[in-house]
Amino acid sequence: MWAVAGAYIVRFGLESEPGAEREDAAYALTSVALATAWWLMLGAWSSRESRILGSGAEEYKRVAAASLWLFGFIAIISYVLRIDTARGYVGVALPVGLVGLLISRWLIRQHLTLERNRGQSMSSLLLLGGPSAIAHLAASLERSTHAGYLPVAAYTPSNAQDFSPLPVAGLPVLGHRPDAQSILTAIGQCDADAVAVSAGVQLHPQTLRHLGWELAARNISLIMAPALTDIAGPRIHTQQVAGLPLIHVTTPTLEGGQRVAKRLSDVLLSGVLICISFPLMLILAILIKVDSPGPILFKQGRVGIEGAPFRMLKFRSMVVDAEARLSQLADLNEGSGVLFKMKRDPRVTRLGRMLRKYSLDELPQLFNVFAGSMSLVGPRPPLPSEVQAYEYEVRRRLLVKPGLTGLWQVSGRSNLSWQDSVRLDLYYVENWSLAGDLIILLRTVRAVFGGSGAY
Repeated sequence: MWAVAGAYIVRFGLESEPGAEREDAAYALTSVALATAWWLMLGAWSSRESRILGSGAEEYKRVAAASLWLFGFIAIISYVLRIDTARGYVGVALPVGLVGLLISRWLIRQHLTLERNRGQSMSSLLLLGGPSAIAHLAASLERSTHAGYLPVAAYTPSNAQDFSPLPVAGLPVLGHRPDAQSILTAIGQCDADAVAVSAGVQLHPQTLRHLGWELAARNISLIMAPALTDIAGPRIHTQQVAGLPLIHVTTPTLEGGQRVAKRLSDVLLSGVLICISFPLMLILAILIKVDSPGPILFKQGRVGIEGAPFRMLKFRSMVVDAEARLSQLADLNEGSGVLFKMKRDPRVTRLGRMLRKYSLDELPQLFNVFAGSMSLVGPRPPLPSEVQAYEYEVRRRLLVKPGLTGLWQVSGRSNLSWQDSVRLDLYYVENWSLAGDLIILLRTVRAVFGGSGAY
């Protein structure tokens, strides 16, 4: 409504010109019709479904698609019927309205996230499956409260005669009989809004089918949670074969055009950022030289794509003999896994603390990106000693170039555990996309200015 009203005022003003009253009245009615059609279009594209509100990009995609299709229809109808629609009116209404809708959805999402962090506006969930699968699903949902699912109870279908009522993942177990009626009784006991069927469920397909019918009649959602972890939505495709929904998982490849596109974006963006930040880098270089004795740049051997070694550049934020003193501080390590971290590292200089807090020490890595040894977005560049301690699955981090920023940078930085850092890096490797890189770069700006988790 604001976008349409604003477009009307910009195009025609608040006062009618002499002789233009009929045209103004026609556009006033058009504005009412357009706002109404826009509202209906957003509903037709299911942009208000509860399952997409609060998390993920699907909500924004549907808002954008509904808006673009609506104005596409308007353009086609205007062309076919030869209606002379004011271009300035449409040219203001579409971009302003679309941006306004996306911003308003984002603001509402922030409010919804705050409510869900307090345990409100959540869908209560009954978890159905084997004990280990239920425990894994419950832990995953607990880490992602913004998704809006609150596990309240568990049900472990089994043909075994002995039944253990012991809690699973802190959830009460309401039964084990593998029939739809017993499961429905359990749903009534915990007053669940949805049922999540996880891996390891021992139910006959016909029983699961009948359960789906009964849940639909009671307006209770049925959610299938397969044993696929850290797989992004674009990689999952569903195909119906003989009534069976087969899930296809494609393999992300960084070859051909995608590799060229990523490298081209790295060169262009890093080149622009080098030009913009060069005066700042000169000032920081002078401050580092004045603050403590030693070189301005710190060059360290790191491991790149497919294990290729390279020299990573950073502004020096520690004393000159920092690496020699590392063995003396080994017992004070606050990190986990193979990473060494100290919140109050005595080797860090006064200026270095400020550089690290706002990631200014990493600006010279733009030259690594421009030269090709790093990418703007990717896994954290590891040390050779870290790579030697890698387990088999962790080595998949080396399938892509290390990044100046990445999921680890926008998700907590040094506050992350080793396991979380590995999980995020592997998720990036498994689900790489140019759109994902863009989102990470935008989130990096907020993470850097926030300064949280950097030491």
